[in-house]
Amino acid sequence: MMAVPAPRPLFPEPAHRRRAPHLVIIAVILGLPLGGCSFDLGSWGSDDKPKPAATADKPAADTITPQDINSAKDHTTRAQVLARSGKLDEAMVEFEQALAADPYNIQALYGRALIHQGRGQHQQAIDDFTAASGLSPQKAEPLIGRATSYLALDNARQAATDLDEAVQADPNNVAAWSARGQTYERLGDKAKAAASYNRVLALRPNDGNARSGLARTGG
Repeated sequence: MMAVPAPRPLFPEPAHRRRAPHLVIIAVILGLPLGGCSFDLGSWGSDDKPKPAATADKPAADTITPQDINSAKDHTTRAQVLARSGKLDEAMVEFEQALAADPYNIQALYGRALIHQGRGQHQQAIDDFTAASGLSPQKAEPLIGRATSYLALDNARQAATDLDEAVQADPNNVAAWSARGQTYERLGDKAKAAASYNRVLALRPNDGNARSGLARTGG
């Protein structure tokens, strides 16, 4: 006898209980497309970002040659194509090669983080999202991604902090406001949850999830 599917929860179960081998968790939660912007962050490039100071496990920025940067871009482009085709193992190899050539390639860090996340490897995902966010703190996507992994690890408080930063970085980001509403709802803060859902509806008036959330939180 086939079981009736359970109602969709606010967020997926923690990674140790459930894994999604060919779906990236952030896309499932926030409704982001797997093609295009999920793995490809558009204008983010290896040569248009500030290089951080050298660390014990990363080479100094001035030791990375233009050839390294171009090689990393090529590997990242191939990885994005593979990822959008669902070939995540092959995409991961390309992202790893990109980061071996240029550890500061933001798109490769972000893409690798999404694959880690989809495999339930949330601490690795958090590490990569953190690195990507540090290289370009004005972007909301790595913060949303990191919040998603914190939620999967049952750390809603840290997720809320990231989502607060995400909506400050991009006040018109519907995904960030939606996730913020669900996160504060989980934390029991109905006022902040309702405010977030109201913001979603201001940006996307027909958003059914935000309307449902607003009804639950009394906004």
